[in-house]
Amino acid sequence: MNTVALGLLIPFAGTTLGTAMVFLLKKEISHNLKKLLLGFASGIMIAAVMWSLLTPSMEMAENQGIVFSWLPAAIGFAIGIAFLLLLDSVIPHIHSDEPEGMQANLKKSTMIVFAMTLHNIPEGMAVGVVLAGMMEGVSNITSASALALAIGIAVQNIPEGAIVSTPLRLAGNSRKKAFFGGMLAGIIEPIAAIITILLIRITLPALPYILAFAAGSMMYVVVEELLPDLQSGKHSNIGIIGLALGFIMMMIMDSVMG
Repeated sequence: MNTVALGLLIPFAGTTLGTAMVFLLKKEISHNLKKLLLGFASGIMIAAVMWSLLTPSMEMAENQGIVFSWLPAAIGFAIGIAFLLLLDSVIPHIHSDEPEGMQANLKKSTMIVFAMTLHNIPEGMAVGVVLAGMMEGVSNITSASALALAIGIAVQNIPEGAIVSTPLRLAGNSRKKAFFGGMLAGIIEPIAAIITILLIRITLPALPYILAFAAGSMMYVVVEELLPDLQSGKHSNIGIIGLALGFIMMMIMDSVMG
C-alpha cells in the first residue's frame, strides 16, 4: 500500500480504534483520565501545527522566492482561524460551557457527532495538504514526515474516539450505534484529505498558504474545543502533563521521521 493510501487510512483507523473502546468500557471515562487524554491530543496537535505545517509553509515560501517568507504563513493561519470560526457558528454542536437548558433543546447524541465532525475537518485537511506536498515533490515534505503527521493524528484520535463514543452510549444509544456514530464522524477526515489533495494539485503555488490554513484551523480546534475542558471542574494539572507528553511525542516523531 503506498504512502498516500496509508496517510489517508491511518488517522481513520485511530478514530475507529478509539470508538471501539465503547465495547470495553462499562462506565463513563473518569474526569482526570479524560483531562489527560484531551491534554495529550492537544499537545500532538500543537506540535503538528508548528513543525508539520507552519515550518514547511515558511520554508516553501522562501524557496519560491517570496521576500517575506512568514507572510503566507501569517495570512493562511489567520484565514484558517476565521474559517473554523465561521463553521463553529454555522454547524450546531455542544460546547462544554453552554447551559443545560440550551443543550436540552438539541438531540444530544446528534450534537456530539456534529462536534466531532467539526473537529475532524482541519485534521483531515492537515493530512491532505502534507500528502499533496509530498506527491508534488516539495523538497521539505517527505513521505516520512507525511506519515509522521498521519500517525500523530491517529494516536490522538484514539482517546478522542473513546471520549466521543462513551457519551453517545450514555445518551441512550446501543454500544453498536455509539461505535458507528463515532466512526461516521471520523470518516470526514479522509474525505477532507482527499478534497484538499485534489484542490492543491490544481493550485500548487498556493501550498504555503494552504499549509498555514490547516495550521490555523487545527489551532482553533485546540483553543476552542480542547483546552477549555482541561480547565473545567476541580483544578488538576493532569491535563498539562498530558499536553506535554503529546507535544514531546509529536516533536520527536517529526524530528526522527521528518
